[in-house]
Amino acid sequence: MGHHHHHGHNHDHHHHSHGHHGHSHGHFEEAREGNKKGLLVALIITAGIMFLEFFGGIITNSLALLSDSGHMLSDTSSLLLSLVAIWFASRPPSPNKSYGYYRFEILAALFNGISLFIIAGFIVWEALGRFSEPPTVASGAMMLIASIGLLANLISAWSLMRKGDVKNNVNLRSAYLHILGDALGSVGAIVAGILMLLFDWYIADPIISVVVALLILKSAWGVIKHSVHILMEGTPLTINQTEVKAFLEEIDGVIDVHDLHIWTITSGLDSLSCHMLIEDNKNSQIILQEAINIIRDKLKIEHTTIQIENSLITHNELKV
Repeated sequence: MGHHHHHGHNHDHHHHSHGHHGHSHGHFEEAREGNKKGLLVALIITAGIMFLEFFGGIITNSLALLSDSGHMLSDTSSLLLSLVAIWFASRPPSPNKSYGYYRFEILAALFNGISLFIIAGFIVWEALGRFSEPPTVASGAMMLIASIGLLANLISAWSLMRKGDVKNNVNLRSAYLHILGDALGSVGAIVAGILMLLFDWYIADPIISVVVALLILKSAWGVIKHSVHILMEGTPLTINQTEVKAFLEEIDGVIDVHDLHIWTITSGLDSLSCHMLIEDNKNSQIILQEAINIIRDKLKIEHTTIQIENSLITHNELKV
């Protein structure tokens, strides 16, 4: 049991290395509570508007509304996944899954990104068919629905900003950017409505739809790239590995740092492991403490595993 320092309990006997742990973890959980509330409000609003725009798009015959509701669907699913991920993450780790379920969040984001690609493809396909002879659209009703949609998006964006941690959590930031993209989609639909109302330019409808589809693709690509980076155990984007190596090698008594890995378990939770070769006459525990402090203060990483070696240890060259 002693080694579950991941969750900050039961670590009295190695206070020297994980003394700071309980505190940071509390903050992590607290942020998740706020994230949960903000996400829930945003989810309920977004889902409602998605149905409104979907049926509105069918009734008014507007592809721009349908594409915006497709964007909303992507959002509803990403908000839902973020919530499910938070719920999963609160399940305790088991011997079988020692990191708990935090990674589920990243898998969810990847799945989202891929489904967005498919939706955008459908919209573009439908729009191409409409370019040759644009059908008539009930522009008045369409604009009304789009305006309600825009208002709702702004409310959910505001609720996320106020309750959640939009800056640091990739899960939440992606949800927030999604909602802003939605708002742009609704603005597009309103503009198309105005053009159709004033000038009978029904071609505006498929044009705006394609623009919205491109917005969807852009956000999908970002999400896919980021989640694949994490699943490939990529170094967190905010951290420069060469710099970290230099910090650690500056510690008095450290000859060299190798096998250094920094990776992300889930947004806001990073891990670091390395081997440190030290001079034979130096105290390894003092050096270890100093390394833990540097990593905690400079990188905000609490979860470190450091192997201290002196000249007696030999191991083969490592592949990675």
